[in-house]
Amino acid sequence: MATLLLRLAGPMQAWGTTSRFDERDSGLEPSKSGVIGLICAALGRDRAQAVDDLAALRMGVRVDREGLLMRDYQTATGVLLASGKADLKRTVISPRYYLADAMFLVGLEGDAGLLRHIQQALRQPHWPLALGRKSMPPSQPVWLEEGVQEHELEDCLRHRWPRLAPPQREQAGQPLRLMLEHPSEGAVRLDQPVAPFAERRFGPRFVKSEVADVPDTTDA
Repeated sequence: MATLLLRLAGPMQAWGTTSRFDERDSGLEPSKSGVIGLICAALGRDRAQAVDDLAALRMGVRVDREGLLMRDYQTATGVLLASGKADLKRTVISPRYYLADAMFLVGLEGDAGLLRHIQQALRQPHWPLALGRKSMPPSQPVWLEEGVQEHELEDCLRHRWPRLAPPQREQAGQPLRLMLEHPSEGAVRLDQPVAPFAERRFGPRFVKSEVADVPDTTDA
């Protein structure tokens, strides 16, 4: 069993799991469906292709820098109403939420061979990578040197990788939040891919919240 570590950093990120109709939400940390989608882009997997092997990976997230939840006001004009009549058009208000200036260390635990294959794809992605939405590219490389670790997920997030960035003033001296996938405990998240992304079907998984004291970033 090994763990692949990814750095998700950017001025804007969006990790929605409950979006309905015209409103687009964002969680406070990356969703599993969003991370698997990013990896599919790196691998060049079409939305119609199966993702069972990727969905089976166990995910954990360490919040190295908390993002600020922001709301973007957007509109779309000339939208047809449900009746489908061309003369019944309206302007749709579509609030879009996103995280500003967040940074996450994401770990995926599973087969070492698969994780090394993903690591190589992240270094030379087939399609451009994005942090939840196509308009939100990462500001730093997603892949990390020596990002494939022969250690368990918790060990990597707690002890084997320093902070990705110095703590913000309001967070100095505070432990970091951990969100760890668990077989039976924690909050339920509806972001587990259960079919190809083209079908837009997601199941539940448990995510357990913990904290960890992690040293500041180094050159290691």
